[in-house]
This record gives sequence, structure tokens and C-alpha cells, in this order.
Amino acid sequence: MTYDDIWRRLAKRLGASEARAVARMLLEEKFGMSFADILCGGVESLQADAVQWLECAVRRLEASEPVQYVLGEACFCGNRFSVAPGVLIPRPETEWLVDTIVSAYECNGEPPRILDIGTGSGCIAVSVKKALPSAYVEAWDISADALRIASGNAESLSADVVFCRRDALGLEMPEEPCWDVIVSNPPYVCARERESMDANVLNFEPSLALFVPDDDPLLFYRSITRYAKGALRVGGRLLFECNTLYAADTAVMMGGEGMRLARVCDDCFGKPRFAVGTK
Repeated sequence: MTYDDIWRRLAKRLGASEARAVARMLLEEKFGMSFADILCGGVESLQADAVQWLECAVRRLEASEPVQYVLGEACFCGNRFSVAPGVLIPRPETEWLVDTIVSAYECNGEPPRILDIGTGSGCIAVSVKKALPSAYVEAWDISADALRIASGNAESLSADVVFCRRDALGLEMPEEPCWDVIVSNPPYVCARERESMDANVLNFEPSLALFVPDDDPLLFYRSITRYAKGALRVGGRLLFECNTLYAADTAVMMGGEGMRLARVCDDCFGKPRFAVGTK
């Protein structure tokens, strides 16, 4: 097996340019090869067990499995997070949520209390805790698999995050406001959008973390906003990642539920991705 063998096999599904990038990522991340190593025959020098792993990995990629699941990890905010089909793969645009929270509190003397609802891999909660060590960070998810993966990521990255199993559609109101920030990247893909989705997402990433009913795309946002109204301290912030089709509707809903200064913010690709508001 050679580098050319790998990317040519993947090109049947991905196209030549993306196939080369995925093949290079596979070899760099798994075997520590530089591009010079790859071009100079690094693949041909691999031991038999490594070649066996590589053949299995290429077959998984040919079947549309995301390269992050094949490698078992994804980069987010400069750290490596373990990922598996039980959690969504962290996306670069989601880093905006972390950056926004950190910039608001890194020079603030009072340690904030921060809640991440629907934590998945734990990428938001862990990244915030690493950037704001004095903050209290708690993360909730309904999925036991997600909480297991997130807890492992927190441990491996030395982030003291408290994890709890909670249903975002059945949140109990605290006796008094207790959070300075509530952040969430909840399910937001409508079932009718399935037809336009890539196989690597549709067939491998968890449906529980992706889909909402066609007739109520703001289902999770409304539930979390109503919780935030009672659970946030005065001046506390609610931050959502959204379906770009419904970001404006999400901000309008937040305003209608009593959140002040509700607005939409663009992601790193210039798309309306986030809705934020203040209590």
C-alpha cells in the first residue's frame, strides 16, 4: 500500500483534492509522518500491524465513516478530544462559543458559574474550564455514552468539570438563580433536511444529538430559554449554536421569552450560527 493507493481509493467517494487531504491527515495523525515522510515512501516502510490498521481505516473511510471517528479524536480549541459515534464531532465554528465566554470573564475577578447543556464530547465545557481555571463548570447530557466520553476527555485534559445526566426537555428550575452563563449546542436539524445531508453525518453521528421535529425546530431552544429565565443570575448570558435557517427565529423567541439584547451572530464562515441574549 502507498499514499497514492490510499487517496485514489478515497477519491472515488471524496474527489481527488479532499481524498489527498484525508489520506495525509490519517498518516500524520496516526503515525506522525510529515508530508515529506509520506512523499518519500513512509507508508511503504510501515510494519505489518500498522498496514493492517491502515487497510481497516481506509475501508471505514470508503464506507463514509468520518476520519475523526476512524482516528478516535478531533481537535478543538487547540486540544485533542476523544470522539466516537456516541457524540457529535466538534466543529471549528463552535469555538466561537468558547471564545465569547472566555473573553467575557478572563479579566473578571469573580469566578463565573457556567453550565453547558447537551455537552456531547464535552468540548465546550472542557475548553472553557481550561481557559478559565477558577470558573465552576457543569455539563449536562441525556446520553450516558456522551457523558462517559466527555468525562474521559475532562480527565485526560485535566479539566475539573462536573457532569450530570439531565434531559434538556425536562429541566427542573433551581430554587434561586445560580448560573452566570448557560451555553448550548442542542439538536437543531429538521427531519426534512436528511435528504441533503452527507452520508458521513447521517449514517454515523448520533441522531439523538442531531434531529428535531419538522413542526418544532426550536423545541430544545425554547425549553432551555425558559429554564435560563429562572436559572440565570441578573446579567447572566444565554448562548446558543443554531441551525443557520432558524438563527433569527431563535433570537426572536429568546426576546419573546424575556431575554434582553437577543441577537444573532455569525460564525467564522460568515453564516448566522449563534443566538445570544442576556437576563
